[in-house]
Amino acid sequence: MNRAKLNGALRLVRPLNCAMMGFAVLIGALLASRSTLEAGSWLSLSLGFTTGFALTAASMIFNDYFDRAIDAVNQPGRPIPSGLIAPREAILWATLWSLLGFAAAAATGTVTLLTAVIAWLMFTSYTTRGKRTGFPGNLLVSGCVVTPFFYGALLLNSVMALNTWLFAAMAFLANTGREVTKGIPDALGDTAGGIRTIAAAYGAAPAAAASSGFYLTAVLLSPLPWLLGSVSALYLPVVAVADMGFILSSVLLLRNPSPGNSNRVKSHVLLWMLLGLVAFLLGGLG
Repeated sequence: MNRAKLNGALRLVRPLNCAMMGFAVLIGALLASRSTLEAGSWLSLSLGFTTGFALTAASMIFNDYFDRAIDAVNQPGRPIPSGLIAPREAILWATLWSLLGFAAAAATGTVTLLTAVIAWLMFTSYTTRGKRTGFPGNLLVSGCVVTPFFYGALLLNSVMALNTWLFAAMAFLANTGREVTKGIPDALGDTAGGIRTIAAAYGAAPAAAASSGFYLTAVLLSPLPWLLGSVSALYLPVVAVADMGFILSSVLLLRNPSPGNSNRVKSHVLLWMLLGLVAFLLGGLG
């Protein structure tokens, strides 16, 4: 494979998003374990990270494959519409990543394999049909995003930990806001493709208001893990920075819901979500 195709394959995968999902598995395990990870659990956690990373990579590629006509309008520089990666090559890469994720999941048990298969079915349902439903599709994506937290807890046979549910709720809200934000710059292509996102159906300003509502609701929930004793005080300074980021992004989006500014906000929100992961990681270790 030449360097250009390798670069195109990496762009399909979006390594940062995949790494975040891998770390989400680890954080789900840490939250469930309450800092009492056993020495023998590290192999399972490594396999769990691999599952999260690989299946997210597969989902990203499948999404680009089914979105190739829409991306030709919204993002013609993406690897498939630009011709850098052929659609058949994309399907091959997605299949290989899927098999890697399933293999890693199978190595940790039947329950985790079943969970991985359900997650795979969720994201393929979104890319093939769910996306066209608009907002319900956004919710389906967020469901996929929070699955790694429960997957990590399943690795340690503890899915009902309160802090796991709290963090999953915040991640669900923040990601739903980001999905709605993403619909603003994509409104033209989505409308042409029959995808009724909030932005495509009602306009940029209502979509910005909805996005901000999800971000700010996540911020309002953020003190609960510390107040309920689920995390240590190490959680507070990092989550405070993430909260300020969400608030600032909401204000900027409400003031200027243009496609260009919405693209910037969605990129910033990914950083605030990453900081949220770090906050829970520190709070769980402390």
